[in-house]
Amino acid sequence: MTLEGRYLLKRKMKACGNAILFVLCRVIPIQDNKIAVCTFEGRGGFGCNPKYIVEELHRRNPEYRFVWLINDYDKQFPTYIKKVKNTVWNRARHLATAKIWLDNYRKPYGTIKRKGQYYINTWHGTIGFKATGLWRGDAFSKMAYLVSKNDSNMIDYVLIDSEWCSEMFPDGLVYYGDFLKSGAPRCDVLYGNRKKIKEKFKKQFHVMERNAKFIMYAPTFRERQKGGARSVYSQVWSLDFEKLMTVLQRRFGGIWYVCIRVHPQLADSVQKYMGERLIDLSNQDDMYEVLAAMDILITDYSSVAMDASFGGIPVFIYADDIEEYAKDRGSLLWELSEDTKAAVKNNKRMTPGIDAELPYGIARNNEELEDIIIHFDMEAYERKMEKFKSDVQLVFDGQASGRVADKIERLIKEV
Repeated sequence: MTLEGRYLLKRKMKACGNAILFVLCRVIPIQDNKIAVCTFEGRGGFGCNPKYIVEELHRRNPEYRFVWLINDYDKQFPTYIKKVKNTVWNRARHLATAKIWLDNYRKPYGTIKRKGQYYINTWHGTIGFKATGLWRGDAFSKMAYLVSKNDSNMIDYVLIDSEWCSEMFPDGLVYYGDFLKSGAPRCDVLYGNRKKIKEKFKKQFHVMERNAKFIMYAPTFRERQKGGARSVYSQVWSLDFEKLMTVLQRRFGGIWYVCIRVHPQLADSVQKYMGERLIDLSNQDDMYEVLAAMDILITDYSSVAMDASFGGIPVFIYADDIEEYAKDRGSLLWELSEDTKAAVKNNKRMTPGIDAELPYGIARNNEELEDIIIHFDMEAYERKMEKFKSDVQLVFDGQASGRVADKIERLIKEV
């Protein structure tokens, strides 16, 4: 038996053990006012789409009971949420008895949903760059397929924010069920005036300068498969933060701070990069509350680029490994290439009904990034963004949390 074959057998045996616990817990009745939540396989805290949905539901009805499965019990939550250690037994007991499940990732292999329960997957990205699921081709492992298929078979609704998602997500998530075109709840905080959020951010991180400005650097994480098992690794960044702050001051004025935000799995690796006017945001549970305080965003292939730009934040793409990354992912959702001056269209194989062009400046190195920043035109950027929103048929109006809460309340009332 191959290494991958042994790994698959081990995971399947473990899944059978998990499933038995879920079956045993069926002797306990489903509680109609109970909502079980998890983010990033338990690694996440009070953040992403589930946070804003839970806040809205609690505002409407304080009698709802929220149970949040977490790996790190030290993470902070509002008092109306019960923190529960993300163990096999706790998952089985609380998921088996909750009327509603909320998750922005995948449920562990072996999870079983009961009749009379509803699972809303909020996912952790909408319009993005990275190929996922079947769009990854051979880079999508057999184990990843089994986990995805098991999870997708239980889902009742996946949240989306655009027609682009409705075309990409079926094969991208291995999910062919119903979508709820609500918009992304986590992006509600980006809508409208964000001045108070920025002042709160400055106080939190003791930034005293009145003319302080903030740029977030949020590179995506890299992952590889070995023997069917997934591993996550950190890229060695080539972005020159000192040069970046200098050129930002030259173009926009003010005193600039670089706020670094990496994937939760890599949060502990950031400290070696820290220095003057560098702020580590990697352990902040809610990325979007801090994103709302930013003046500019830089990323490579993270869907946060789209989210930030929908809120009017200028976005620059710094991608120094386009060909290598596309090879590792299997493909990309946009026709990125080494020619950073060329127009970047959507990948028609994945979104055949969409005709859109990325509105962001793209750089492969520090010199190209400096040139993009120096020549940035806000009015031209805003025009491109409006066309982009129209082309992907975006829903972004600050009301997504309310739409999802409406749906959940209707589901709770169903017998």
